[in-house]
Amino acid sequence: MFDTNGNRETVTYPLMTQSPNANPKPLRNSVKQALNSFLGQLDGQDPEELYELVLSEVEAPLLEEVMTYTRGNQTRAATMLGINRGTLRKKLKKYGMN
Repeated sequence: MFDTNGNRETVTYPLMTQSPNANPKPLRNSVKQALNSFLGQLDGQDPEELYELVLSEVEAPLLEEVMTYTRGNQTRAATMLGINRGTLRKKLKKYGMN
């Protein structure tokens, strides 16, 4: 977004304005906790394609929730995600959300 002088506006989101006692990175901490739990259940085995697994486990629900939030408006969803609409369409297709 730009202000009337053509400068970028700073957008503040509710989760970004935390109280002093709030957890500053709740999403990151949730992912770390889930990964620790997952890795702890492997019983010494090395997982294959862990990176792709983690990305798909995070990306799919992210896309689903953003598409719900935008009521299916792909242009708005792409803007929220900071990706172009073509990339969004490819990702939606990848996860069967087209």
